[in-house]
Amino acid sequence: MTHWFHRNPLKATAPVSFNYYGMITGPPASKICNDLRSARTRLLELFTDLSCNPETMKNAADLYFSLLQGFINSVGDSTQESKLRYIQNFKWTDTLQGHVPSAQQDAVFELISMGFNVALWYTKYASRLAGKENITEDEAKEVHRSLKIAAGIFKHLKESHIPKLLTPAEKGRDLEARLIDAYVIQCQAEAQEVTIARAIELKHAPGLIAALAYDTASFYQKADHTLSSLEPAHSAKWRKYLHLKMCFYTAYAYCYHGQTLLASDKCGEAIRSLQEAEKLYAEAEALCKEYGETKGPGPTAKPSGHLFFRKLGSLVKNTLDKCQRENGFIYFQKIPTEAPQLELKANYGLVEPVPFEFPPMSAHWTPEALAAFDLTKRPKDDSVKPKPEEDVKPVKEPDIRPQKDTGCSVS
Repeated sequence: MTHWFHRNPLKATAPVSFNYYGMITGPPASKICNDLRSARTRLLELFTDLSCNPETMKNAADLYFSLLQGFINSVGDSTQESKLRYIQNFKWTDTLQGHVPSAQQDAVFELISMGFNVALWYTKYASRLAGKENITEDEAKEVHRSLKIAAGIFKHLKESHIPKLLTPAEKGRDLEARLIDAYVIQCQAEAQEVTIARAIELKHAPGLIAALAYDTASFYQKADHTLSSLEPAHSAKWRKYLHLKMCFYTAYAYCYHGQTLLASDKCGEAIRSLQEAEKLYAEAEALCKEYGETKGPGPTAKPSGHLFFRKLGSLVKNTLDKCQRENGFIYFQKIPTEAPQLELKANYGLVEPVPFEFPPMSAHWTPEALAAFDLTKRPKDDSVKPKPEEDVKPVKEPDIRPQKDTGCSVS
């Protein structure tokens, strides 16, 4: 079963040369700076390389982060701050705020921002795989795992590193709690979509599928609520996606709950449950159209033409027809005016983020290497410091062509 996910653009960054002329007094420091520069460039290139896989990404990210640790923590004592933490200005755009970047002269800001982009890469990798027409079981597992890894990275950044910033995140910027929370919840919800598809494929009990769908709809509702206080100009498209997925999976829950009711000979209630699914599906269809017309960060897409969307429409219609036929021949039950209350709780298949930690400091960071950075020789004139209001060139992301019959493009 193919999936379609909304994706915000990657964060863009200004180049960093790691050239500290005058301050570097020995080969060990010079080597670290050269390695940092090449590792950063390589990692940024991989974000848009369609041949990159999770193993390649992890290796490149670990290399860069292990080298960057020497700018954050003191050699031999991770509880002490490195003397190099504030020598470099870093500039990063935000996923919702266009090309005007945030800038902080703080290596922790770089660690968090680059980590954020790594998490975004995992979500985009999952999206590319999930959009394939004939996704294999192994690929579905990789989609599931990639989304859980991304959720774990976002969660770790929020809990362990963002609080260390001297300059708190501005409202509406990526490192603010509301946005991080929304990304975590969205990753969990999308991973559960894969779980639902697998449960359907294996013909698990309709009650389990209904409970998982209801739980997934609740995740989307929670993510949407998290973004509700953001500036609409920046968040409207993203929120349309979350809202339509909430309606879509609530329709799923009512559809499969109807099957459970029918199996219990409650045909009248089953019909009412399917009618509610039909109503919610129509609402999701209208939201798909609105999503396509809403301006803002994210892909251009027609979700209602996508295979995952059309399949549910057919399922709801066929199941409702079956219930109505059986009620006319066998049960003759009255159809309730109120839709049944969904008091469903899934006990299996719930998604938790994969715990994440940054790698330890590179072995190249020795006391001798740190001593080879002489801050007393730092230029007094800091005129090279970038201006925060300058634009940063956006990341040119690869154009992902829609798969056959999916009716959308995934960025």
